[in-house]
Amino acid sequence: MRKSIPRLRWYIGGILFLSTVINYIDRQTLSVLAPHIKDEFHWDNSTFALLIISFRIAYSFGQTASGRFLDIVGIRKGLSITVAFYSIAAMLTSFATGLKSLCAFRFLLGAGESANWPGATKAVAEWFPRKESGWAVALFDSGSAIGGAVAPLLVYEIYRHTGDWRLCFLVTGTLGLLWIPLFRWLYRSPEDHPRISTAEREMILAGRGDTSQTSTAPPVPYRTLLRIPQTWGIVLAKALTDPVWFFIADWFAIYLVSRGFRPEDSLLAFWAPFLAADIGNFAGGGISSWLIARGWSTGRSRRAVAVVSGIGMTTLAFTVFFHSFAVLVICFAMATLCYAAFSTIVLALPADLYKTGSVASVSGLSGTGAGIGTIAATYLTGVVSDKYSFEPILIAASLVPLLATAVVVLMIRNGKATKEGIINPI
Repeated sequence: MRKSIPRLRWYIGGILFLSTVINYIDRQTLSVLAPHIKDEFHWDNSTFALLIISFRIAYSFGQTASGRFLDIVGIRKGLSITVAFYSIAAMLTSFATGLKSLCAFRFLLGAGESANWPGATKAVAEWFPRKESGWAVALFDSGSAIGGAVAPLLVYEIYRHTGDWRLCFLVTGTLGLLWIPLFRWLYRSPEDHPRISTAEREMILAGRGDTSQTSTAPPVPYRTLLRIPQTWGIVLAKALTDPVWFFIADWFAIYLVSRGFRPEDSLLAFWAPFLAADIGNFAGGGISSWLIARGWSTGRSRRAVAVVSGIGMTTLAFTVFFHSFAVLVICFAMATLCYAAFSTIVLALPADLYKTGSVASVSGLSGTGAGIGTIAATYLTGVVSDKYSFEPILIAASLVPLLATAVVVLMIRNGKATKEGIINPI
């Protein structure tokens, strides 16, 4: 009999974190290099927005498809396939020759990367009891902030030595291919993992929202999921807040140029929002888990963090009224910290509410909703920034999350579906 690995679930969380880091490095390579690529092809912001939209279309609608795919085939096989797919797509970007080919490769990248969040959310539902799920979601979701912070360092270093932006895509695309063997060695479901202790397995299975759940439970039909208010609460909360994050992730380098700063000379401006988001992930997950451990219901603890975080995102508007570089960085950092805390809560809700066999499906639906909102916001960002400035965008981005907060407070509650046993009590 093989020796068990103590606290194996946190090694699982670590491999999911690493996947998210790589996922974000691959997608952020374009954003970091955006000023150079725009100059080479003589594009304006509206044209560059087409690249972002190409990724977002595949990423958005792909999340619903990949969520159901992962619920059917399982995490181990599903993530192995999708990570290989998007890694190859990232490497193929080095062969792009213009707008059409870059859009095509970004579309393929988005289709592959769409599986990461539904997959990681489902893995958390399989491997972590409710009292720890907030921490686990914070761990894997923090990979987006770390990946976003690492990308400028890695990509600029490659570009500085080679002067070739195509080589940057080739190098970063290999990271996912290196991750797959490690993942396949480590990951199994807790029911049949050969390296999990009996005590840890029993703790995980007992700590799920419904002790009758298994990792192979069939998914609930979409027609049932879509008639539940809680499903729409999760979808709308993501759709109204993810555009804030992706504005920063996709447009930050271009925004800095519009304010007179050179991205190469302003790496602090890249690091601060992403590192603040990393803090926000653990603050959101940690505080809600701390409240649950002290007797708060899961729903009440999640809503409390969502309210504070939603209000905190309004700090983005202050960038309009100040010209100081330090104040600008602080405002962006505060907004991303609060966004990440809010996002951690919303990402934890599918595992809180739904049976294990439907978690990735619901997470995928929320990702599609977020993608639709982000696509619309991306198009408007390109048009408005070209015709006017980034100021109207920043003001809108600080106010819309308040609506998302109201959605969580009003819709994420026990209701008819809870009494019918379709979702878990929260």
